[in-house]
Amino acid sequence: MHHGKVSLLWNLGSGTTRLQFPETDINNNRWTKINATRFGAHCSLSVQQLDSGSVPLPAVTSSSPGSSRVLDIDRNTVIHIGGMGAVTQRPAGLHSSSFQGCLGEASLNERNIGLWSYVSREGRCGGCFSSPQAEETSFYFDGSGFSVVHKSLKATSTSIVLLFKTLSPGGLLLYLASNNTRDFLSLELVEGHVRLAFDLGSGALVQTSNRKYNTGVWFKVTLQRNKRKGYLSVMAAGQSSEKEVLEGESPGTASDLNRYDLDPIYIGGFPSSRAIRRQVTSRAYAGCIKNVEIARSNFDLLKDAFGVRKGCVLKAVRSVSLLSGGFVQIAAPSFGQEAELLFTFSSNNQSGLLLVAFSDDRQYFLSLHLVSGGVEAELGDVGGASRKVKVLKSGGGSFGDGSEHSVVITVNKKSLSLQVDDEHLKSASLKPGGFSRLTPSSLFIGGLPPESESRLPIRLRVLSQRFRGCIHHLVVGGALVDLSVPVRYKGAELNSCLLGAVLPDDPDVESTPARVPLTPPTHLSALTAAALTCAAEQESSFLPSAAQFGSSSHSHMTFLIDPGAFRKSVSVRLSVRSRALDGLMLLLSDSKQMDFVVLGLRGGRVRLSADLGKGPASVLSATVNDGHWHSVSAEVSRRSVSLTVDGSRPTTASIKGHHIDVDRTLFLGGIPPGVNGRRIGVSSSLPGCLRSVSLNGTVLDLSKPFSQHDVTSCFTKDQIGSYFNGSGHAELMHDGYKVGADMAVSLEFRTSQSEGVFLGISSAKVDAVGLEMVDGQVAFNVNNGAGRVALRSTGPVLCDGRWHHLVARKTKHGLTLSVDGTQYSAANPYPQSTSAETNNPVYLGGAPAAVKQNCLTIRSGFRGCLRNLRLARSHLTLPLHLSSAHFLSGVTLDSCPAS
Repeated sequence: MHHGKVSLLWNLGSGTTRLQFPETDINNNRWTKINATRFGAHCSLSVQQLDSGSVPLPAVTSSSPGSSRVLDIDRNTVIHIGGMGAVTQRPAGLHSSSFQGCLGEASLNERNIGLWSYVSREGRCGGCFSSPQAEETSFYFDGSGFSVVHKSLKATSTSIVLLFKTLSPGGLLLYLASNNTRDFLSLELVEGHVRLAFDLGSGALVQTSNRKYNTGVWFKVTLQRNKRKGYLSVMAAGQSSEKEVLEGESPGTASDLNRYDLDPIYIGGFPSSRAIRRQVTSRAYAGCIKNVEIARSNFDLLKDAFGVRKGCVLKAVRSVSLLSGGFVQIAAPSFGQEAELLFTFSSNNQSGLLLVAFSDDRQYFLSLHLVSGGVEAELGDVGGASRKVKVLKSGGGSFGDGSEHSVVITVNKKSLSLQVDDEHLKSASLKPGGFSRLTPSSLFIGGLPPESESRLPIRLRVLSQRFRGCIHHLVVGGALVDLSVPVRYKGAELNSCLLGAVLPDDPDVESTPARVPLTPPTHLSALTAAALTCAAEQESSFLPSAAQFGSSSHSHMTFLIDPGAFRKSVSVRLSVRSRALDGLMLLLSDSKQMDFVVLGLRGGRVRLSADLGKGPASVLSATVNDGHWHSVSAEVSRRSVSLTVDGSRPTTASIKGHHIDVDRTLFLGGIPPGVNGRRIGVSSSLPGCLRSVSLNGTVLDLSKPFSQHDVTSCFTKDQIGSYFNGSGHAELMHDGYKVGADMAVSLEFRTSQSEGVFLGISSAKVDAVGLEMVDGQVAFNVNNGAGRVALRSTGPVLCDGRWHHLVARKTKHGLTLSVDGTQYSAANPYPQSTSAETNNPVYLGGAPAAVKQNCLTIRSGFRGCLRNLRLARSHLTLPLHLSSAHFLSGVTLDSCPAS
């Protein structure tokens, strides 16, 4: 800080750069939050005064000179707080050497820095009389650790209050025990139910709630124990009318919970190295906890913690640890023309069942298992023949070595393929109709319940009880599976990985042999090109009285209204068609958004929200983002808000206020860049269609708005996909994507054009990746810095107006390309150069004319439909959501004309 202004200095080896925040003088005796972020050579600085009602000002950014991008920080790095010290050389450009004031909290890379756990200090450093920490600070537990607190407790009574929010069905909320007695007390989630257990020395009391509470909202747990009697209540935060109460009494005569004052109390987890009472089923917890109160004392859960950070952002459950005989059953996935399952596992066992899927009638199965250290896939008839393929680790090693191994299993009408660690690929041909008989009704992970074991051949029944380890990042049909909502599970620890190992950034991946020999020419021969015939492009039909929004984040229409006509009530009628989760349909508000009426999608459901100046009220409908038309009726008066969808029973809520004060502008489908929708929860335009819009009985003519931006016509009939009209492109990952040594892109496309760009990622030098349609075939080009490597499909022309599935993979040693299951490959002729060093945006459907693309041979924009776009690196697949694109032009989101 210099003259009351906050400055950020950094040097990555190419000179010192200063970034000063010009707007705010923080030398005003008020708490200020400072956030400094570095990404590559770029730095960002934001400052916010923590007054009630204050908002962060826009961050300022800058870049360092030169090309140095690495800032080395290790365990020997010294962090100075509040000053540099007399013996430390001051960096060039640093004006101030010491700070006078209070520091409330500090963190580095989201890890809390304990201000009182310093190595050394100079000068007088005392405590502050206040802290910026809010009273209801929440803490996120990532499932890998716990928080430890200490508190002396009465032996005859226990009082505990805490709030939790999670999606995980299982997890340890609190555990207290003695180091030298059998006495203990625990609170945990078991299959979504809250469970209390305690033993005072003469037997355990176990009480389990009837309801499930892993719904992603805050719940308050209150425990009162008086000698042998236990009282537990669970309720939604702030809603005591929906309280669930459990009461019980522990057996025997013991009435004291004996422990030492120094015995730790664990919150959100328990060390895996220590023994735990058999009545407790979980050692980890993934979710949020706040307002922990034990014997009327509150605690800072970051003070002595591991795997805990401040704030609450729930994440889906992606991992599961399994004990011998354990299993997780998830809802049946839907298989199309091809089934593809991907996951990562780690285990020290040499044999065990990894996955198994059964058909509806339980007569056919697809299983994946460890057998004597190898990985084997099997597809077959429960009582008859089967087809197997097995992968062995090179050098006689075992995949049951405690390290992580990635697995990809692919089944289509022709073959069963298994790949482990991107190195070992084995395939087996299938008889006609073999795969079509597997329409799965259930999928089990890590094992089977006893009643299902009889469905498998005898040798697989034995394996079903043997797996012990971790399975995570399961991908079925191209989508990551959320394990927070299993059908059932047993002997499993969700959202934890007891045998974890980090995969190297660039695993040594070998190219796979081609099923089709390929020596691709740069272009088709003149004879073939002359015979190239694409399907005739069908003329799309449009609805004359509907508008399609969402081709950019600020797509919208405006209409002018008479504000006085809406002071007493607002009545809205419209029809919507969308597949999106979120988006704005209609907004009326004043300039400060103190009074407003908002209609939009939230989580795929219609949400009506309103505020008449005395507090907001909102209601939700059932899910409507199914791509079909739905009629919506919304009413706002001075007493209530009401929402009806498709003539269903109205959903209502009370509201307070005298009248509705709004401006002259009605926004439809979205808002322009100059309108801030933060207070009313509006963040994006609606990717979908609106029609038949009326306001207080007056129909709006959507063909004659007062203004509009990025609004197009609605297809009469549409299907899942995004339509590219050939004139623009989409830009994703604006801050840069690193291709590195291995990368894969998968997508589905439909087009009647012989040329068009699918994807381009290119550095300013030569390193690049390009995927395009040339002469009706797919071309995949990669340059790792030493020269371009090209790969082309050679099958029937793909501009036939039908959907095609495409997977292009780059490894260190070559390229592979799969088009509708037919595979092609090419070796890398430059073994000394294996990594494409990019840190550039991902362009889909084309690229800006001014941006160089080193691995695209054409510049024609793609005209047609794309869907299910994904980028994969190692075992992690990243969906490419066009709704989050940095730039969109010529693209219709989530709507493709039906063929």
